[in-house]
Amino acid sequence: MEKLTILTIDDEENIRNGLADNFELEGYEVKQAASGKEGLEIISREKIDLVITDLRMDGITGDEVVRQVVSKYPGIPIIVLTGHGSIDDATRAIKDGAFDFLTKPLDLDHLNIVVKNALKGRMQELKISELQDRLKNMSKTDEMIGKSVELNKVRNMIEKAAPTKASVLITGESGVGKELVARAIHNNSPRKDKPLVIVHCAALSQTLLESELFGHEKGAYTGADFLQKGKFELADGGTIFLDEIGEINLSTQIKLLRVLQEKSFERVGGEKTISVDIRVVAATNKNLEEEVKKGNFREDLYYRLNVVRIQMPSLRERKDDIPLLMHSFLKEFNIENKKNITGFDNKSKAAIVKYPWPGNIRELRNCVESAVVMCNSDIITLDDLPENIRINKDVNAISIPMGTTVEEAENIIIRENLAFNNGNKSKTAEILGIGRKTLQRKLVEMGIEKDLD
Repeated sequence: MEKLTILTIDDEENIRNGLADNFELEGYEVKQAASGKEGLEIISREKIDLVITDLRMDGITGDEVVRQVVSKYPGIPIIVLTGHGSIDDATRAIKDGAFDFLTKPLDLDHLNIVVKNALKGRMQELKISELQDRLKNMSKTDEMIGKSVELNKVRNMIEKAAPTKASVLITGESGVGKELVARAIHNNSPRKDKPLVIVHCAALSQTLLESELFGHEKGAYTGADFLQKGKFELADGGTIFLDEIGEINLSTQIKLLRVLQEKSFERVGGEKTISVDIRVVAATNKNLEEEVKKGNFREDLYYRLNVVRIQMPSLRERKDDIPLLMHSFLKEFNIENKKNITGFDNKSKAAIVKYPWPGNIRELRNCVESAVVMCNSDIITLDDLPENIRINKDVNAISIPMGTTVEEAENIIIRENLAFNNGNKSKTAEILGIGRKTLQRKLVEMGIEKDLD
């Protein structure tokens, strides 16, 4: 947390300077005002965490400062100082909302204690506000369900990349959730209040893709009966997400490169140059380095897109997240199908965890939807699952490859059992024959849990 800022308001310069020297030694940042008016102006434009004001001043008095701060900036504690202390003055200041009332000459040691006590509540408010901001940001990224080490690495990269202007290339297999990463980058960026425009490049023919990206003038080609703005124009000020960027042809790649370099383009059939302020996020399930070697993808465009690279892991690489995803999808499809299924039995759970999920999260989502539709009781069983998942061999077995170290084998056993038991640590510890604290320690060492001590 950044330094807390104290504002001192006093018409005597030597008192202001003395207080400033004292509080700076205590580690605070200090602002000074020679009058109540100047003090209120500073509070209106800067972040102030505590106010210390003289009571008797010309113009706006300390009493009025207290009343205005309490009314307009609730939560900022105020300490009132006066050389004319009386019970009436103290009572009025406290009644108006002051935290405390001290008389001059000041005992600086006592003042420092009062300040620390006053700021305890302020610090708690700031921590709560900071936590709320973090939770808002998390809610924007936490469409990506899971708490695995692999997914947390992705979240960490999003957090670093999002505030910048850098182009981002998201790679990974089909169905891993690359669009969710793009949304999280946009939602946590300074462009979050501007458009996020999504283009599914593989879904359009090359002719239509160029018109979709850059727009076209009326009469540009047969069927172009009116002027149409392209996606780049619509994304001005915001973010454009080019999904499956590896599918575009070399001709369109040249035009795309120009947009990235010059932030300008012409509509199809047009001569007017249109300038835009956009951030480009692209995604692909192809190996673009190999596509460059084959001559299918321009090397210069690849380097323009690949400023920040985020690799989205496959579902089989983040098996710890499968139980969370299963139950999230279950809630969704319970509502959609007006059912009240409470969960999965052990056999169905084991089958889902052991299945390799070549179609990744998309395939898992379809599996759960199918199971909800087929289920006639309050719990999903093995018989409710699609056949290819039901007949998967050795659903109750753990596979440990040859050459695995003892430590790696232990990690695999813990991960598989934790996933099988839906994240229940007590049940997992009991099955493994170890104490819950021992399991907790091992999870911390594996990076699955954070050490809270």
